[in-house]
This record gives sequence, C-alpha cells and structure tokens, in this order.
Amino acid sequence: MLTVDYDRLDVRPGMRVLDLGCGEGRHTFEAYRRGADVVALDLNAKDLATTRQWCAAMELAGEVPATASATTVQGNLLSLPFPDASFDRIIASEVLEHIPDDVTAIAELTRVLKPGGLAAVTVPRWLPERVCWALSDEYHANEGGHVRIYKEDELAGRLRAAGLKVTGNGFAHALHSPYWWLKCAIGDAAPTRAYHKLLVWDIVDKPVFTRVLEQALNPLIGKSVVIYLAKEEVAVGVGA
Repeated sequence: MLTVDYDRLDVRPGMRVLDLGCGEGRHTFEAYRRGADVVALDLNAKDLATTRQWCAAMELAGEVPATASATTVQGNLLSLPFPDASFDRIIASEVLEHIPDDVTAIAELTRVLKPGGLAAVTVPRWLPERVCWALSDEYHANEGGHVRIYKEDELAGRLRAAGLKVTGNGFAHALHSPYWWLKCAIGDAAPTRAYHKLLVWDIVDKPVFTRVLEQALNPLIGKSVVIYLAKEEVAVGVGA
C-alpha cells in the first residue's frame, strides 16, 4: 500500500533512493522493483530485518532488475550517516509527525538530497488526524507516537525554509480514515474488524469500485497528505 506516487516522483533505474523511516519497507520495495539502488533507513532493527527478508525474497522471485540493489541502515533522521548530496530521490513517509525536532530532520533530508533531486514527504492529514486525537489519547500519546498534527501549509513552510521547492501535493488512503475513527472510538469491536476486512480485500484484490471511490474521497478525507519537492540546482557563475 503506497502513499507516494512513484511516477510523480519519477523513480527510475539506476537512481539512488533513500527511504527515511522505512518501517517494514513498503516504499523500499516499489523503488527496488523499479530498478533503483535503495537505502532503507530506520531506528527499528526488527523492521529493518523484515525489509531485508522481503527484498531478498523479491530478488529470488525475479521481481527486480539485476542491476538494482537494496541496503538497510539503522540510523537516526536527526543525524543521517551519509555525505551531502548522496541521493537522487528521498521518501519520508509518515515519519516527521513522530519527531519532536522536525526542523533538524528536514534539514538533514535536504542536506543529503542532490541538487536537482526530488523528494516526497507524507504525514497524516490535519482533519482525519484531529478526529483521531479527539476520540482517543491512546492513538497518539505513547512512546514513539505522534507528537504533532500538521496543517499542510505549515509543513510546506518548514520544507521551503530548509531550501526545498514545493512542486505539488496529493492525498491518499481515504478509505482508511473511517477505520481509524472506528478504532479510536470503539476499539477492536465487531464493526472495526468488519471494516478491516474490507480494507484487506481492497488492498489484495484492488476492485475497481473501491479504487474509484477512494480516488473520489481522497481530496475530502484522505488519511495522508503528500508534498512533492525539488532541491534546486546550484547556479554556477561564469567568470569574466
């Protein structure tokens, strides 16, 4: 289940792609499948092990080009273990809302992106997230939980302040918003479990009806907002 549009991010074979806060690797897998050299970074060693296992399985199944590569790195977004201008593309999906010092994290993301490179940053959208917070403290008030709710223009401003150019936006996962509202309101009750089965059916079978419905609802109640960005090329002066 991808939050980022890879065609819009223009991920191509041979590119070096960084998946920040990769979790169990859902965005890593698609970049790897498209022939990129992917670095998946996360603090959680267990999640990184799962990412490695799935990447190895993809390679054995012949699902990735022979020239592609996938590497996992345990690291902190506040101090990335990479030189400046290391990556052609960067994905930071559903991670900044967990980081108290998001300004430093954004600065690090910008530092390791090449001039001319593209990035996609996704966070929970303000309205669906605000409903979840209102319904349940447990949803966010736990170790490693969400520390803030972003408004889109607020996040875009922080990204611009770091030196990135906003090139567009998008919304994703509208069908997931009601699930989280149910889970926050009534927990793991029968209606929540029934709705979860619908989501699994949607993800696995990709029926046309739910795909069209979600596309129609994304601008209204999309669970995530995606901001697409570019790091401008460094101008080179011409001597007299």
